[in-house]
Amino acid sequence: MFGLSELAIILIVVIAIVLAKKGPELARNAGKSARILKAEARAMKEAEEQRATDTPPRVIQGETIPGRAEHSSTDGARDPGRNPDGTHP
Repeated sequence: MFGLSELAIILIVVIAIVLAKKGPELARNAGKSARILKAEARAMKEAEEQRATDTPPRVIQGETIPGRAEHSSTDGARDPGRNPDGTHP
Protein backbone atom coordinates (compact mmCIF):
# COMPACT_ATOMS: atom_id res chain seq x y z
CA MET A 1 0.00 0.00 0.00
CA PHE A 2 1.11 3.63 0.35
CA GLY A 3 3.77 4.74 2.78
CA LEU A 4 3.76 7.93 4.78
CA SER A 5 5.84 9.86 2.24
CA GLU A 6 3.54 8.91 -0.65
CA LEU A 7 0.45 10.00 1.30
CA ALA A 8 2.14 13.30 2.14
CA ILE A 9 2.94 13.94 -1.55
CA ILE A 10 -0.64 13.11 -2.57
CA LEU A 11 -1.98 15.44 0.14
CA ILE A 12 0.30 18.28 -1.03
CA VAL A 13 -0.82 17.80 -4.66
CA VAL A 14 -4.52 17.84 -3.64
CA ILE A 15 -4.01 21.00 -1.57
CA ALA A 16 -2.16 22.66 -4.48
CA ILE A 17 -5.03 21.84 -6.87
CA VAL A 18 -7.65 23.18 -4.47
CA LEU A 19 -5.64 26.36 -3.84
CA ALA A 20 -5.16 26.90 -7.57
CA LYS A 21 -8.94 26.95 -8.02
CA LYS A 22 -9.99 28.70 -4.82
CA GLY A 23 -6.86 30.72 -3.98
CA PRO A 24 -7.74 33.97 -5.76
CA GLU A 25 -11.25 33.93 -4.34
CA LEU A 26 -9.97 33.29 -0.82
CA ALA A 27 -7.40 36.09 -1.15
CA ARG A 28 -10.04 38.51 -2.47
CA ASN A 29 -12.41 37.69 0.42
CA ALA A 30 -9.60 38.08 2.96
CA GLY A 31 -8.80 41.50 1.49
CA LYS A 32 -12.42 42.59 1.68
CA SER A 33 -12.66 41.42 5.28
CA ALA A 34 -9.50 43.30 6.20
CA ARG A 35 -10.83 46.51 4.62
CA ILE A 36 -14.16 46.19 6.43
CA LEU A 37 -12.42 45.55 9.76
CA LYS A 38 -10.16 48.54 9.24
CA ALA A 39 -13.10 50.81 8.37
CA GLU A 40 -15.08 49.67 11.42
CA ALA A 41 -12.09 50.22 13.71
CA ARG A 42 -11.63 53.71 12.28
CA ALA A 43 -15.34 54.49 12.76
CA MET A 44 -15.24 53.30 16.38
CA LYS A 45 -12.18 55.44 17.07
CA GLU A 46 -13.85 58.51 15.53
CA ALA A 47 -17.01 57.87 17.58
CA GLU A 48 -14.97 57.68 20.78
CA GLU A 49 -13.18 60.91 19.91
CA GLN A 50 -16.52 62.57 19.17
CA ARG A 51 -17.92 61.45 22.55
CA ALA A 52 -14.82 62.81 24.27
CA THR A 53 -15.27 66.25 22.70
CA ASP A 54 -19.02 66.45 23.36
CA THR A 55 -20.19 68.31 26.41
CA PRO A 56 -20.90 66.04 29.34
CA PRO A 57 -24.56 65.47 30.21
CA ARG A 58 -26.11 67.83 32.71
CA VAL A 59 -27.02 66.46 36.11
CA ILE A 60 -30.42 67.59 37.24
CA GLN A 61 -31.02 67.41 40.95
CA GLY A 62 -34.22 65.69 41.95
CA GLU A 63 -35.88 64.44 45.07
CA THR A 64 -36.90 60.98 46.14
CA ILE A 65 -40.38 60.12 47.25
CA PRO A 66 -40.47 58.17 50.52
CA GLY A 67 -42.02 54.71 50.19
CA ARG A 68 -41.36 54.34 46.47
CA ALA A 69 -38.43 51.96 47.00
CA GLU A 70 -40.79 49.15 48.03
CA HIS A 71 -42.39 49.19 44.58
CA SER A 72 -39.30 48.00 42.74
CA SER A 73 -39.76 45.28 40.16
CA THR A 74 -37.08 43.11 41.78
CA ASP A 75 -39.31 42.36 44.78
CA GLY A 76 -41.30 39.46 43.33
CA ALA A 77 -42.36 38.02 46.70
CA ARG A 78 -44.48 41.03 47.73
CA ASP A 79 -48.18 40.97 46.83
CA PRO A 80 -48.98 44.06 44.69
CA GLY A 81 -52.42 44.31 46.30
CA ARG A 82 -50.97 44.98 49.75
CA ASN A 83 -49.61 48.11 51.36
CA PRO A 84 -45.85 48.38 51.87
CA ASP A 85 -46.27 47.31 55.51
CA GLY A 86 -48.03 44.09 54.37
CA THR A 87 -51.62 45.01 55.27
CA HIS A 88 -54.52 45.10 52.86
CA PRO A 89 -55.83 48.52 51.80
